[in-house]
Amino acid sequence: MLRWAGVVRIVVYHARQCDPKKCSSLKLKRFGLVELVFNVKHLPRGALVLDALAERAFSPADRPRMERFGLAALDYSWEQGLQVRLPTYVVSRCLPFLVAANPVNYGTPTKLSTVEALAAALYIAGFQADAEKLLRLFKWGPELIRLNHERLETYLKAKDSTEILGMQKGFMQGK
Repeated sequence: MLRWAGVVRIVVYHARQCDPKKCSSLKLKRFGLVELVFNVKHLPRGALVLDALAERAFSPADRPRMERFGLAALDYSWEQGLQVRLPTYVVSRCLPFLVAANPVNYGTPTKLSTVEALAAALYIAGFQADAEKLLRLFKWGPELIRLNHERLETYLKAKDSTEILGMQKGFMQGK
């Protein structure tokens, strides 16, 4: 089990659909910051999986699950139409409204790279220093926090998923 700097275990399901030179997951793996799995059945039991199609929003209330079972992300291309069917032994959450900082989708709401999604979850769960550590590996990485600082700090104060949804609604309406 890989744990770095005392933080949660981080696992990424990698579908091998991206350009290896641009893939944030592969870079995180090279630096020993994540484990990669190539089959969703190999995600850790009980892990919290970041999934854009999840019904519940990620919140600070998910921190205990992350600490106990780990955090996981799905790295696959939506354009290729792959449907990832998660095992029933994981818990999925979608991230709240955030704006991408990666070069491909800069400024686009919700189009986060895998490293951005992981860092956002870590930040919201109270692991800000660890989120920054992941992002520093990329020239554009720290820009995620700069672009979303107010949102991230607000989400960090939420009690649960329901409260996150209310906060998200305010950001999406420009309030």
